Order: sequence, then structure tokens, then C-alpha cells
Amino acid sequence: MLVAMEDNDFSEMILGLPPRGLRLPDSPVAPVAVLETLRSLASSIAADFTPAAWMFVEDGEVAGICSVVKPYVEGGIEIGYGVAPTRQRKGVTSRALAELLTWARNDERVHEVIAECNMDNTASQIVLARNGFVKTGQRVDEQDGNLICWSAKTLR
Repeated sequence: MLVAMEDNDFSEMILGLPPRGLRLPDSPVAPVAVLETLRSLASSIAADFTPAAWMFVEDGEVAGICSVVKPYVEGGIEIGYGVAPTRQRKGVTSRALAELLTWARNDERVHEVIAECNMDNTASQIVLARNGFVKTGQRVDEQDGNLICWSAKTLR
């Protein structure tokens, strides 16, 4: 289940506390530095577009998070996501992205969801393809290396 994240949710997770009475997994959803970056990003994006981040919640536990990673551009959002290592390869991301796309199809502001993943990240490539994303190109990022660009149209 996707749960829209609020600033307080980020604050609690940064401190290692479970937000909203939910449990945290045995392994961190993301390093503290990443959570701090996503918190700042969500705060700046929320001025133009909300929700800007979501928790993947399964069985009362925050198994992962998804965030809009670039400022909202008319009709499109670009997302990034991550799942706690102990929850990987259990379908969490597939279910969460399916729910995110359902939400996007019902939000008239969103006509396209964009994502990128590393060429070496086969699991993420499979998740994106299974959820209807199509490859739109490749690019090299200074930090993340060789990336595959993906898009899922959400027009009704």
C-alpha cells in the first residue's frame, strides 16, 4: 500500500524511528544521507506538486519509499524508489509501482511517469517492464553511471 509521506515521516525515519506507528524493516529502507536528500527534495517539490513521496507499506511495515526526484514538469513526474534489502525480491516494488501507476492514471495532472535505473540493475529493469514502462533511451550520469531511461504513459 502506498502512503503519502509527510515531512514528519522523513524526520522520524532519519532518526531511526518508525513513522505513524508503523514498523521499520530489519535493514534500513535507505541510508540517512539519502533520506535527508529525499526529504529536502520532497519539501521543494511539494510547493508545486503533492504528494512528492510515498512509503511502501506492507503488513504494517515501511518496506520501501518512492519519491518524485525532479521538479514537476507539466504532465510528467520522474520517480526514484528503493526497498529495504531484506524486502527485496519479494514483489514489494512491483506491487508499489503498480499502485503508483493506478494513482497516476486517476490524477489528471499526470500523463507520464518516468524512471531511470542502472544498466546493471536487472531486478529494477524487470519491475519496470512488468509494470508497463518502456525503454526510451540511455544516458550516463556522473554519479550513477550508465542508466536506462523508462516511461509509462498514464493517459486515460
